[in-house]
Order: sequence, then structure tokens, then C-alpha cells
Amino acid sequence: MTITTKAYGVQSEKDNLKPMDIQRREVGDDDVKLDITYCGVCHSDIHTARNEWGGSKYPVVPGHEIIGHVTAVGKNVKNFKIGDVVGVGCLVDSCQECAQCKNNMEQFCEKGATFTYNSADKHLKGKQTFGGYSTSVVVNKEFVLNIPKNLDEAGAAPLLCAGITTWSPLRHWKVKKGDKVGVIGLGGLGHMGVKFANALGAHVVMITTSPSKAADAKKLGAHEVLISKNDAEMAKHKGTFDFILNTIPVGHKMDPYLSLLKVDATMVLVGAVEPLEPFHGGGIISGRKRIAGSLIGGIKETQEMLDFCGKHNIVSDIELIDIKDINTAYDRVVKADVKYRFVIDMASLK
Repeated sequence: MTITTKAYGVQSEKDNLKPMDIQRREVGDDDVKLDITYCGVCHSDIHTARNEWGGSKYPVVPGHEIIGHVTAVGKNVKNFKIGDVVGVGCLVDSCQECAQCKNNMEQFCEKGATFTYNSADKHLKGKQTFGGYSTSVVVNKEFVLNIPKNLDEAGAAPLLCAGITTWSPLRHWKVKKGDKVGVIGLGGLGHMGVKFANALGAHVVMITTSPSKAADAKKLGAHEVLISKNDAEMAKHKGTFDFILNTIPVGHKMDPYLSLLKVDATMVLVGAVEPLEPFHGGGIISGRKRIAGSLIGGIKETQEMLDFCGKHNIVSDIELIDIKDINTAYDRVVKADVKYRFVIDMASLK
């Protein structure tokens, strides 16, 4: 049996998003059903809707920054009750048995994680998962997250992707008080990186090509702003960074940023899911420097991030929109014309 649910999605890579009906599974013994109140708009949503990464299976209903209120729970669910404010991020299932799952890194499930949209649905044979641009969703209890009561629900939505994507590398590489941390790019990811690094006690430097972003960067918690097009300023910071979080979403020159790292320091890529421009091997060999990548985080780490946000009252800076404005929002995201994340008020779909 299935439940018919209102949603917004696309039928092909050339389509605009439009209203559609989708089928959700009924609530099983291990499931939580939530009415979705807010859903963030991630650039990954656009890439998938427009098949820019390849592999999109239509229809596509995007959305993996989901906030909602619990409306039903299965008989085996103990940690959630009706009325709770909860979140669902990029993952809705995994094997729960492999080494990565047992190590709380379900995003790297050896049998393949089930992502919130555009993955094969384990529960509806021959169907695929649909995301949060919809009125409700049913999710296994292991992939539902508690949202701290003091956080604004709409502002908390992007924490489920933009938040964990930037939090995970900061924690994995053990960024600590007093470290000099660079955040390259002030967008949906970058603005969260600045907030987190600041709250962890680091000396935060926003690295950007745009002098116009300096004031905003400092409001968000950056202590300095480094204009990467200014060769003299870049030279002053050469070899001084303990860690750099690189959120640039497209291929770019790496060498100028690698020169900023100290010996044994690391730059982590979280944005550019595409080919990078060649870089000079001497730039990393000469200082035993590291280039690394990071995806999202597992469920345990995501909950830790949310709890940290609750303690420090951290949410995303957002623009709240109605679902009817989603296609305009997509165009604005592509132009980097948003401060710093769109969030859909899902009441506008009901």
C-alpha cells in the first residue's frame, strides 16, 4: 500500500519544476512519518533536476534539507513521538551492516547508501526515492534527526546538507581554537564554514575574489578577508594557514590556494564535483601538504553538528520562498544571487 503525496518535480532534464503527485510507502514498524514544514534548496537539487551530473532518473523530486513535524511512528520507534520537530538530510537508508555503516559513516556504505532522492527505493520495488519538495515523507527511524528546540526551523533546514558538508571536514581534521582557517567562497557552504570555524575558536579568514563580500563575511564571523586576486595580499598570507576549506563549486586554479598552506597542512574540497584545472606537484611536495575531499557526514556526526548548532544558536542565513517561485530560485542559485540559502515554506504547497 502507498500514500499519495503532493510534490514538485521534473519529468525531464529540460522541464521546469511543476506540481505532481507521488507515492510514499505507508508507515512501517521502524518508520517515522513527518509533515514537511521547510525544505532547503541545494545546488545538488539543480544538478540532479537538470541531469548535469548524469544518472538522473525521472521523475525527479529534489530536496534533502528537510525539516518537519512527526505525525506517525511505527511500533519499534522509541526515540521520536508525534509532534517532535525533526530533520532528514541526504540519506534515508543504508545496509547498516558493513564496516562503514558500523563506523557511523553511512554516507560511504559499501553496499551503496540510499540517498533522499534519485536512489533506488528499498521499500517500493522498482521505484526510486523522492525528496523534500513535498508535503510529507516516511523515513526509517535510524535516519531521522532531532532538531534542537531553540533553533529556527526554516534556518535549520540547510544544516542538513550545507551544515554537515562543512562541519564534517572541520571536525575530521580537528580544527581547534587558535588555528588559522581559510574558507574559500562565500555561498551556501562557505557561509556555514565561517560560522562553524568561528564557533570552534579558530582565526577565520574568508578568501574570496569579491571585495564586495568583505562586510558580509565579517558579520558572519570572519576575522579577516583575503582577496585572492590581490597578489600582494596573497603573498602576505603565504604559508600561514593550518587548514583551508575550499567550497568553490566549479573547476579552478589550485596553486594560489596551495601556496597559503603551512607545512603538513590540508586543503579540503567540498564543492567542485567536476574536473579541476591541473596544478603543480611542487606546490604540495615542497611542504608535505595535503589535498583532500569530503562528502557529507554520517547520522551520528550530523546529530552532533545539530547539537552544536543548538548550543551555539547557529542556523543558516536564508531567503524564505513559496514553492511556486522555485524555478526563479534555481536561476538565482546558478547566478550565485542568494544570501545564502533558499528555503521553501512547504505550507505553500498544501
